[in-house]
Amino acid sequence: MSINWSERIAQRAREMSSSAIRDLLKLTVQPEIISFGGGLPAPELFPTEEIGAACEQALVESPDSALQYGTTEGHAPLREMIAGWMHDLGMRVSPSQTLITSGSQQALDMLGKLLIDPGAPIAVESPTYLGALQAWQPYRPQLLPLPMDAQGLQVEALAEVLARGVRPRFLYIVSSFQNPTGVTLAPERRRALVELAGRYDLPIIEDDPYGELYYEGTRATPLAALDCQLYGELRHVIYLSTFSKLLTPGLRVGWLIAPTGLIDKLVQVKQGLDLHTGSLAQVAAYLTCRDGLLERHIPVLREVYGQRRDVMLAALHATMPAGVRWTHPAGGMFLWVTLPDGWDSAELLGRAIGHQVAFVPGRTFYPAGDVINTMRLNFSFSPPELIKTGISRLAEVVRSYAPGGQLPL
Repeated sequence: MSINWSERIAQRAREMSSSAIRDLLKLTVQPEIISFGGGLPAPELFPTEEIGAACEQALVESPDSALQYGTTEGHAPLREMIAGWMHDLGMRVSPSQTLITSGSQQALDMLGKLLIDPGAPIAVESPTYLGALQAWQPYRPQLLPLPMDAQGLQVEALAEVLARGVRPRFLYIVSSFQNPTGVTLAPERRRALVELAGRYDLPIIEDDPYGELYYEGTRATPLAALDCQLYGELRHVIYLSTFSKLLTPGLRVGWLIAPTGLIDKLVQVKQGLDLHTGSLAQVAAYLTCRDGLLERHIPVLREVYGQRRDVMLAALHATMPAGVRWTHPAGGMFLWVTLPDGWDSAELLGRAIGHQVAFVPGRTFYPAGDVINTMRLNFSFSPPELIKTGISRLAEVVRSYAPGGQLPL
């Protein structure tokens, strides 16, 4: 007789669920399907030659650092470089406050393991990044969803929660070009949020993977920088970012910046996960950045992704029927579509697949899963002609959709 493994699974593991996005990616690998589902960089823009040269250089210059076990905190020159970047953004932090992670996703899991007890309240945007919800689900928190609008998180809603005496373990926020909506927290709300954190000693986890990918205006000031400005040091904000959107996600190299009182515990958590992030990937990331690749490459990403965003916005405007709305992100990789009330984007997806186009239904991004008429579209992955064709197909599906016997739009 074989073991009934379902009876052996730990209670916390029973809370796990599969990622709707990863499941969708499996479905849309067929070349005939135009997918706006994944949060994928454009593969044709990967700096393949530079990364290959950096890997070769790592094996020649510092094979011990690249191939041997390393410190949990990460490759020292890379941490020093990142701390310098953070200083340029206004953060008064040191390399000792910098921890290299295996992508930002690992950082989210580490923070959940460290900060969440079963039933503990945590505040999140609604909608919010699905990967964070998935990372924290096994720790069984009590999610406190907070409303958003075109200016980002409604800070006054958080203030009302805090005024009632509720004390979340932390607030999680994607501060710039949010995943999934593409919305950016307005400057005045950023300052109000950090001031609120100081008043109530509220930790903030600031996830900022898209901050450099702006196509209008200038880079938004991170909450972590405002924290340093207002209080003289990093006190309330834990800052996450990654090379996945700037170089390539295959390196799986991200970083976490934390107040001095927390960083040692985070190091201990990481030691139990993987000892350290892959040494060769860290050294390769350092060498490519030391040689100025980011300064040359990020402007290319801004130009290409900005064009693709504009193509998608124009295609939506030209093809979508009245009653369908969408965000106009100033950067990042996503925009957010809202369908008429009562429409179910998950049901619409099934029809869209039949028309060889895919997206992510919005319901999975809501902590309560109670909003069904939204969808996330990615514009960074597909070239302009495919974006036009895909949006045309999607608009055709939307025009023919009549839930519950309603007339099409």
